[in-house]
Amino acid sequence: MNERYSRQHLFAPIGRQGQEKLSAASVAIVGMGALGSALADMAVRSGIGEVRLIDRDFVELSNLQRQMLYDEADADNYSPKAEAAAAKLRIANSAVHIIPHVADLHAGNADELLHGVQLILDGSDNFTVRYLLNDYAVREAIPYIYGGAVASRGVCYPIMPNRGPCLRCLFPDPPERGSAETCDTAGVISPIIHAVTAMQMAEALKILVGDIDAVQTRMIQLDLWQNHSSHIDVSQAQRSDCPVCAERRFEFLDNPVSGGLSQTMCGRSSVQIRPQLPAALNFDEMETKLRPVGHVERTPFLLRFKPDEIHTVVLFQDGRAIIQGTEDTAVARSLYSRYVGD
Repeated sequence: MNERYSRQHLFAPIGRQGQEKLSAASVAIVGMGALGSALADMAVRSGIGEVRLIDRDFVELSNLQRQMLYDEADADNYSPKAEAAAAKLRIANSAVHIIPHVADLHAGNADELLHGVQLILDGSDNFTVRYLLNDYAVREAIPYIYGGAVASRGVCYPIMPNRGPCLRCLFPDPPERGSAETCDTAGVISPIIHAVTAMQMAEALKILVGDIDAVQTRMIQLDLWQNHSSHIDVSQAQRSDCPVCAERRFEFLDNPVSGGLSQTMCGRSSVQIRPQLPAALNFDEMETKLRPVGHVERTPFLLRFKPDEIHTVVLFQDGRAIIQGTEDTAVARSLYSRYVGD
């Protein structure tokens, strides 16, 4: 251990005692796409003792531009991201206990997948999962490092229960369905991924070694293409009426169907997705957003979008969708989240 982590031993805020704390720590990384795979690589190489990798998706060729743990063989084999990442990371550091979970995190399995971790790292790509993680972190009084990236923009903020605002204090409601940009509609460049995850992991290391006074109290926003950055002081943003940290109502964690319902359609290679809360889709906005990344057809009642040669996403105005070309509910939910939102 001395040679492997010698440069961290020399870094005074960590040192040998801090390294011992890292080796005894357990963290969960939720989402193993661009953010998650970069976070996992740093966590494992830093010597965090147990790293749980949670992801529902599989590797595709379009991932390889920014998801650094995967290769063409993973895409050719449709390897589950959690398993593919674990295989790579075990070669990098055999001393770390790496636990992959090929699973769609939701209210029904959150306790099982997250029980016992000291910290949660956000590698997800939708606000439903983030609100669920925020619920869990506040309920269990463990830190949650929020991060996000799209196009050339990124954001990072550590949620420290009982010490500052939670995610619902800062963002009381999720974005309107279909309105938020995603990497599959606006694209993303790899430098912003590494900028955001570098900040996330720095905060995680501070927390795990116990240097709480060094933890960031501002929300950092970056745009690497436009050369913009901002540090927003949110230390006083904790809301007295926050449903989570003030009123202790964990709506996303306690709701067994948070994130909506998915159902394989009998006799068809299709899955129906029904959002938890119906909301009217703006077909004009959806068509504008989707047309650059796939074939779109529209009628007065529905919008058909074909993102690839296998799948077709049929959207209805109440937010409901039928995903054709799969009977796998995790695949269907992933497609819905990518192109519509959560």
